[in-house]
Amino acid sequence: MPSRPRAESAAMHRVVREGAILAGGARAILLQIAVPGIGRGVHEHSDFAYRPVERLRTTLTYVYCMTYGTDEEVRTVTRLVNRVHGKVRGPGYRAIDPELQLWVAATLYDTATLLHERLFGPLDEETADRVYQEYAVLGTALQVPPELWPADRAAFRAYWDDVVATTEVTDDARAVAHDLLHPSVAPRWVRLSMPLLRFLTAGMLPPRLRAEFGLTWDRRRQRRYDALFAVAARIYPKLPPALREAPKEHYLRQMRRLIARGREPISAA
Repeated sequence: MPSRPRAESAAMHRVVREGAILAGGARAILLQIAVPGIGRGVHEHSDFAYRPVERLRTTLTYVYCMTYGTDEEVRTVTRLVNRVHGKVRGPGYRAIDPELQLWVAATLYDTATLLHERLFGPLDEETADRVYQEYAVLGTALQVPPELWPADRAAFRAYWDDVVATTEVTDDARAVAHDLLHPSVAPRWVRLSMPLLRFLTAGMLPPRLRAEFGLTWDRRRQRRYDALFAVAARIYPKLPPALREAPKEHYLRQMRRLIARGREPISAA
């Protein structure tokens, strides 16, 4: 039976349930590591670029659990995430820093809603406001105080624009991005999908950060990018809901199976 959303995340469910948001995973990661504290922490403590499938499972397990998990599942997963983050620290950065966690949650919200809008069109204002408020849980379930999440979508956009305009991509971030987008160790299906993923990721990034990551872009690529989404917007919404929601159902089943067996559904950094 399809998983039902938690009562406090019913609007967020409209966005999170769509498997298409997985196409934005690399975009969210590059935006996260563009902030130096995150980029350095990932570069020094994480091997996710060499275990992309495992790292994808960890991120999606957290997002889906916060949206669909029982209270006990949420407690279990947040405890594991906090334990992992507590080990990630060094000169000038800590993974449990509320400001850094706010930015991570912000990239997940912005990426998911960007893709949802490209495929389905804009949400109505009331629904968009509810989705935004509910997405705060991705940060507030950890160390982000509720008052740190921008008060509304206008405040979020001001916060977002300021970070994008002021952060500078470091060599640490570029190294992580290269390993992520050009994996030398990954399942064959991952390697085969990388040209498309690199293209989509470059197209979705803010232009200045795209350039700082060294990703090539021009008018021809922009036309291809727009044409691709125009076709996807005609086809994807007509797919059966069971197919569109298959990733969510898969990762929730996997999470629950691991918990039932006494194993941890969240991997180390």
